[in-house]
Amino acid sequence: MADPDFVAAGQRRAATVAPELSTGDESLPADLCVRIHRIMVRSRKMEERMIKMAKSGEGYFWIGGPGEEAFNTCLGLQVKKGRGPEFDYLHLHYRNEATLVAMGMPLIDGIRQMAMRRTDPHSMGRNFPGHFCVPEWNVLPVSSVIENQFVVAPGTAMMQKRVPGGDGITIVVGGDAGTAEGDFASCLIWSSRPVNPLPVLMIVMNNGWGISTCYSSQHAEKHIADRARPFGIPAEVVDGNDPVASWHSIRRAMSHCRTKRTPYLIEAIVSRLHGHSSSSGAARVNEPDCIEMFETRLLRAGILDAEEIAKVHEEAAAEVEEAVEQAMSEPLPLPEDVERFTYYPSPVDVVYPGDYTGLPQA
Repeated sequence: MADPDFVAAGQRRAATVAPELSTGDESLPADLCVRIHRIMVRSRKMEERMIKMAKSGEGYFWIGGPGEEAFNTCLGLQVKKGRGPEFDYLHLHYRNEATLVAMGMPLIDGIRQMAMRRTDPHSMGRNFPGHFCVPEWNVLPVSSVIENQFVVAPGTAMMQKRVPGGDGITIVVGGDAGTAEGDFASCLIWSSRPVNPLPVLMIVMNNGWGISTCYSSQHAEKHIADRARPFGIPAEVVDGNDPVASWHSIRRAMSHCRTKRTPYLIEAIVSRLHGHSSSSGAARVNEPDCIEMFETRLLRAGILDAEEIAKVHEEAAAEVEEAVEQAMSEPLPLPEDVERFTYYPSPVDVVYPGDYTGLPQA
């Protein structure tokens, strides 16, 4: 775990040496930059260790978001977190690890899912890493099926629209390749209908690849964001490797959805630093690294020095190793767990009264 005195010292230094970090006319306070950097590093160290787990037999399959930490951290820190329609609903994809870490997920919970342990709070060790489910934070189950979250998102937004005076919004995240699916078009249509526009924040994480197919060979439009404009949906393209630009893009989008109760679309240009998944080897590739670029800016601004940055990396690596050691000592799922938490019990629509095990047991 991080040394509280070290973190506090870094924040005090940030407040006295450089009050803010800027991109164009936009800026972030130095203490927030320090916080964002630490979350980005912790998420990256977790994922790098998960890749090793996939190669060593401690886990079997990895998929995640190294290269998307800057945008995803800024997203997680700005979510209105809670349970119920007055809070934000999140329909995420399997590269949103940094979003969950920013929202407060302990690193060990990501490791538990990678190691397929029964203690995994997201799926009891029965799903792939990055497939989160947190009812207490309105994080709906992440699916491996590409882009189906976009056709589900209008449903939660419809419910939120009915809450008198509410400002909760629905956030749905997917990749660039998935925008070829009809589910993406359905979200554009249903969220922008004049009779009932919906507070849906659509986020497309454009890393330039759809598994092994490059973006430029598939998209005739200049930007995916351009596809929102015929529906009257405001949209913007942001450098997702820049935390300052990402923070303010998300801030603008959330403000629009909360106040106007209508949709907004962000296309974030990000990197894919370890390929699609462990199935393609997960080797490090030569693309821009948002952490390295952010650290260069923090050093130049005097917000952090090299020793402080190294300390953040060391503490994050130690936290992850401790999490792996703990998780690997925890029990695996049992055969009888396969049938648990499959269907949600309904008092009014008992479709399969004799199926599975009935009400979930703790």
